[in-house]
Parts: sequence; C-alpha cells; structure tokens
Amino acid sequence: MPEPALKRRYTYDDLALFPEDNLRRELIDGELIVSPSPRPRHQAVAGELFYELMTWVREHGGKAFMAPLDVKFSDVTVLEPDVLFMRVEHLDLLTERFIAGAPDVVVEVSSPSTRHLELMRKRSVYEAFGVAEYWYVDLEVDRIEIHRLIDGVYPAPRILQRSDTLESPEVPGFSVPVTQLLDAL
Repeated sequence: MPEPALKRRYTYDDLALFPEDNLRRELIDGELIVSPSPRPRHQAVAGELFYELMTWVREHGGKAFMAPLDVKFSDVTVLEPDVLFMRVEHLDLLTERFIAGAPDVVVEVSSPSTRHLELMRKRSVYEAFGVAEYWYVDLEVDRIEIHRLIDGVYPAPRILQRSDTLESPEVPGFSVPVTQLLDAL
C-alpha cells in the first residue's frame, strides 16, 4: 500500500509570498486556511465594534486594530481576527509587520463559510496561546459569546443577547449595547 502524501506545512514567511487578492490566509499548526472576503453585514458589525473600541482607546490608551492584520502566535500559527484590542502594557507585542503574541481581546464576526473554524479551531488557538478574551459575534443567531480565560481555559461562554450590554474587564469602562452592534447595517 502506498504511503499517503504529506501535507505541506506552511510558515509565516510563506504567507508573505501570496498575492494581495482579498482572500484571508491564516495558519493553524502549519495548515493553510483560505477564506473569502466577508459579506457587508459582517464588515458593518466589525466596523462598528472597531469604532467603539477606538473611541475608548483615544481616551484610555492601548491599540485597536481591524483585519487584515496578522497575529503571529508561532511560526506556524498565524490568525487574522476581525478586530483586536491590546492594552497599553502589552504594546510591546506590536511589530512593524504583525502582532507577536496574544492580544488582550480578539473578535471574530461570524461568516457562513467560517463558522466551524471560528467556534472550534480558532477558539482553541486563542485559548492555548492565552488570549484573555475571545468575543464571537454570531450573526446567525444575533448574539455575542464572551469567552474569558480562567486558569488557562475558556469555560462555557457568557452569552449576550440584543437586550444586553457588551462590557469587559480587559477594557475597563468600555460599554456598548449589543443591539447597536448587531444593527450596524
């Protein structure tokens, strides 16, 4: 019986060789994951959340970024969260080309083609590399899941419905109605 073909393991340097073509390329343990560009509602919700974080950052410090921006957890695990936030004390992770390590908060806004990837694989990466909070904005069911790292793991998420307000101990004083985010488009 013939040996199965080995899958190529990609590295961060390989990502730089791809053309800029509106495709999101990420790596999980050297596996290349390619996603199409997002839909308008996705972008409107991500943009609204980014705007709210930037408003907070201007008053309190830190940095907020919107995709595309690489977060390099290792040479073979590189993700592009839709939105991310870094506290002032962690800005040393910011390099000229990427974020070198775990931001304080990462946000993924759901897309039909990436739902399983974001809820399972990316969540596992964020947990393993110590991202303090992972916010998953689920457009299919109009809610936000807040995964907070406790003793190195994400226990069951806190579920925010439209009537709730998004707040975070990682972003003290940040507050935005969930309905405002979900109705961004």
